[in-house]
Amino acid sequence: MSAETILYIVIAAVISFALAVFMYGYRSKYSGRLKWLFGSLRFLTLLAILILLINPKFKSETYTIVKPSLPVVIDNSSSVSELNQTDNVSAIVSKLKENDDLNDKFDLSYFTFGTDFKATDSVTFTETNTNIAKALSATNEVFKNTIAPTVLISDGNQTLGSDYEFSSATYKNPVYPVILGDSTKYTDLKLERLNTNRYAFLKNQFPVEAILVYNGTGSVNSQFIISQGAAVVYRENITFSETDNSKTISLTLPASRVGLQKYTAQVVPLEDEKNTVNNSKQFAVEVIDQATNVLVVSGIVHPDLGMFKKAIETNEQRKVTFAKPAEAVSQLQDNQLIILYQPTRSFATVFAELEKLKLNTFIISGTNTDWNFLNSAQAVFQKEVTGQREEASAELNVNYGAFAMEDIGFSNFPPLPTLFGELHITVPHEVVLNQTVSGFSTENALLATAEINGKRDALWDVEELWKWRAQSYLQNNNFQEFDAFVGKLVQYLASNKRRSRLEVSNESFYYNNSPIKISAQYFDKNYVFDTRASLSISVVEQESIQRTVFPMLLKNNFYEVDVNSLPAGEYAYTVSVGDEAIARSGSFTILDFNVEQQFGNANVSKLNRVAANTSGMAYFPNEIDALITNLTQDNRFQSIQKSEQKIVPLIDWKYLLVLIVLFLTAEWFIRKYNGLI
Repeated sequence: MSAETILYIVIAAVISFALAVFMYGYRSKYSGRLKWLFGSLRFLTLLAILILLINPKFKSETYTIVKPSLPVVIDNSSSVSELNQTDNVSAIVSKLKENDDLNDKFDLSYFTFGTDFKATDSVTFTETNTNIAKALSATNEVFKNTIAPTVLISDGNQTLGSDYEFSSATYKNPVYPVILGDSTKYTDLKLERLNTNRYAFLKNQFPVEAILVYNGTGSVNSQFIISQGAAVVYRENITFSETDNSKTISLTLPASRVGLQKYTAQVVPLEDEKNTVNNSKQFAVEVIDQATNVLVVSGIVHPDLGMFKKAIETNEQRKVTFAKPAEAVSQLQDNQLIILYQPTRSFATVFAELEKLKLNTFIISGTNTDWNFLNSAQAVFQKEVTGQREEASAELNVNYGAFAMEDIGFSNFPPLPTLFGELHITVPHEVVLNQTVSGFSTENALLATAEINGKRDALWDVEELWKWRAQSYLQNNNFQEFDAFVGKLVQYLASNKRRSRLEVSNESFYYNNSPIKISAQYFDKNYVFDTRASLSISVVEQESIQRTVFPMLLKNNFYEVDVNSLPAGEYAYTVSVGDEAIARSGSFTILDFNVEQQFGNANVSKLNRVAANTSGMAYFPNEIDALITNLTQDNRFQSIQKSEQKIVPLIDWKYLLVLIVLFLTAEWFIRKYNGLI
């Protein structure tokens, strides 16, 4: 409390005393006892009111003891059970939970990881992938401002994500790996990696690359075989030694039949091999008759052009070619979609030919676009010409219904340049992305699609889209989400298929260690997406004729189901709508590949290096007591006393109001009791 506030309180006390003396001491008609009683109550009442008006502030300080955190991160992948380590994990967790010294010193929290990172101590060892880098990164982020040594219970075998040994170099807190699995090296031949295209074109050849690895002593001979059904389509003899312990085999196979072609690649096991699961892998190639051809017409060189080629050709079914406006006219008929990048008057003959051929178009406009020409060259998109630039951001329209899509983080993408002006779309259309400037909606479309008389057109009214693809990579560590969005847009625009009320989308084949998702869209009779429909999918395994029914869940502007619980096999499906006689059928294949079965022992050397990089120490399951002792005795991990100072104004102290009421009430009752009222 400041000296000035104390002075005000003293003055308030003097004023209260003077008023009380004036009211009850000067010519008072009350007896001596009542005079003193009433005077005291009035003095206290006036003083309390004046102090309340002065509102002095008081400092309060509280002290708390904050224990260091101890996150326990547990590998929940199936490789742990493959290495027969599930009992060890249970025993380790029980010891950590039951040790009083450890729990007195640390605030323990438990997490599990496989593909994702979760806050739980419930382990099932059913995850089909392991992402140790993501688990360590997430733990580092959660406990970045605290003392938090991390206990990592894992076999060290990772199947997804960046190299966790490299990423751990920036980890703030020490990591104490508990190594699950046998460190003994057994003789092993392994099909380390198999690379092939997902699609191939009929009567062409598609490449296959296999990387084979040998662990063991001495020289061994084996064979690498690729078979299709009972027929062997490729065979090669291979020899390994301790020094020459890896082979890369590159070959091509003919695509002679349309449809899904399934193959098995195998390196023949040795007689004394312990783990033969990692000797073979199934793969499939879908042979298609022809590609979807996309022609990009541009009069300028721009990074966006390379971005579109990369994003579109991620799907091997699509092929992108480039042409200048003068060259494009003769090539238009050979393509299913024409992308017109920043059209100017040099595109006049291209637009005239497009009008004759009724081809689908995708216009990308920007600061180099001549809108005076574009407004006259086509009638779908019309924009006010101002000659001014602006930076525009995107906001997803979750009610868009032409095709299923997810929000890939458009609100986090940087604003991009475009020309200022009001945009009008003169035909039936749907807006994919709304335009925002500085966080405010302009009510203009940034990306829109239109369809009339079977012809589809789209406009993306912004340039430097390569920055969005780069930002998507920074957010997700891959280009897949952005490329998938562009791919769906191109697939919709390149097709002239008549729209139906129920649309189903799925891949022809999946690997069972990846998400197996099937999506659908259902529209009412006015072709408006129906969010109240009840969709289900009936899946039948072709060999056993076993039927499984899954509900499809609403997700933004589409319905989706993940059937990852299904075993490998060939399936037929039917998507139906409750209370409607509408259904769509199809098929897909799930290929058997369990990446978690590819490991025969723990990755001891890498976990040891992670411990060394972070100033921690690695332990085996039988050394947990030593780990606990080390943690409890390490002076780096000490509890911290934190003080919190609060400044509380007296007006927040409600009891002072209660005292004022009590003083006034007491005075009233005394007066009433003595017959003075």
